[in-house]
Amino acid sequence: MTAKLGFKLFSVVALIFLVFLALGPASWQPRSGFGWELDHFVGYFVFTWIFLLAWPRPLIIGTALSLFALLLENLQSFLPDRSSYFVAALYSAAGVITAALLAELFIRARRQLQSNGPTATHDAVRIDRSKRNWGLRL
Repeated sequence: MTAKLGFKLFSVVALIFLVFLALGPASWQPRSGFGWELDHFVGYFVFTWIFLLAWPRPLIIGTALSLFALLLENLQSFLPDRSSYFVAALYSAAGVITAALLAELFIRARRQLQSNGPTATHDAVRIDRSKRNWGLRL
């Protein structure tokens, strides 16, 4: 089994676990003690990174998981011991979007560094040499 396949399987298991936490009994929900806001944000942030290791398409994964977070929060309104809270869905979506945008930034920076490669150093040296003798001919 390759690492990529392992990440994909792990992300599917994490998705099932997330659905169980979101729609399971309220008493089984893990809490950090720092407030539900931070729990939602950090939980979905980490969950998004798990998915991004398997599928490195941050904008697509971010959009899909943000909609999924809104759906899960809305589905809680149909459960007897749970309630749906729109602000909680926003905190969850914020965690997803933050992780996705950071991943997109890292991917673009990596591509930029790989595409420039050694030419960036040569350009800097050429600019440095042109500044050294600028306007001064002795």
